Amino acid sequence: MANSINTNAGAMVALQNLSKVSSEMETIQNRISTGLRVSRAQDDGAVFAVAQGLRSDIGSLSSVNEQLGGAKGLVDTTITSLTNVSDTMGEMKNILVKLADENVTGDTRTQYEEQYKSLAANVNGFIEDSRYNGKSLINDGSAAVHGSVSVIRNEQGENYTVDSFSAAASVFSLISGGALGTNAASAAALLTGSFATAEQRVGTQLNNYANDAKFIDNQVSFNRDKADAIERGLGALVDADLAKESANLQALQVKQQLSTQSLGIANQSPQILLSLFG
Repeated sequence: MANSINTNAGAMVALQNLSKVSSEMETIQNRISTGLRVSRAQDDGAVFAVAQGLRSDIGSLSSVNEQLGGAKGLVDTTITSLTNVSDTMGEMKNILVKLADENVTGDTRTQYEEQYKSLAANVNGFIEDSRYNGKSLINDGSAAVHGSVSVIRNEQGENYTVDSFSAAASVFSLISGGALGTNAASAAALLTGSFATAEQRVGTQLNNYANDAKFIDNQVSFNRDKADAIERGLGALVDADLAKESANLQALQVKQQLSTQSLGIANQSPQILLSLFG
C-alpha cells in the first residue's frame, strides 16, 4: 500500500485492536465486579434464560417452606392439645377405676365424680384452645375455624392435605360427666365402653398428626436441600472463575498498553512523510 497522509492503515489497525481489547476488558471487569460470568442477557441469552428460571425455582421453594412452616405450626399445636387431652384422660381413667369399685360410696364417690367432671372440662378446654392463627383441626365449634388444611408442598403447586377431626363429638361427648351414672356398674360400663373408644380415637389421631408433622418436616428439609442443589447448579452455570478472570485482566492490560503504543507509532507516520519534503 502506498504511503498516504489521508489514510493511515496502521492507525486503523491499532484502533481496532485497542477497541477490541477495551471491550474485552469491560467484560472481564464486569465479571470481576459481579462475580458472574453471565449477569445479563447480553452476556449469553440462552444461559441467562435458564438461570432466571432456576432463580425463580429457588425463590418459589423458599415461599413453599414458609407456607409449610405455617401448617407445621398448626399441626404441632394440634398435637400439643391432643397430648394434653390424652394425659388428662389418663387421670380420668384412674378415677373411673375407683368409681367402678362398689366399695366407693357416699361422699367419697361424690368427690371422685366432681374430680372426673373437672378433668373432663379441662379436656374440653384443650380442644377449644387448639387454634393456631385462627384455625383448628380438632375444634368443630365454628365452620370458619374447623376443617382440613391443604398446603402447597413444592414449586409445582402440588398440595398436601392435613385432615380435621371432630374431637368434641368423637371424644368429649363420650367421656362427659353425664355418662357416669350413680353406681359402680355405670362407671365400669363407661370405663370399658365409650371411654375406651374415646381413648383409642385420641391415640389414633395423635399418630396421624405425628405422621403429618413428620411429613412436613421431611418436605421442608427436602425443599431446602433441593434449593441448595439448584443454587449450586446455578453457580456452575453463571458464576465467574475469578482466578481465571484476574489472569485474563492482567493479560488484557498488557495488550492495552501495547495497542496504545502501536497507535502512537502509527500516528507518527504522517510526520515521517512530511520529513521527506524538508
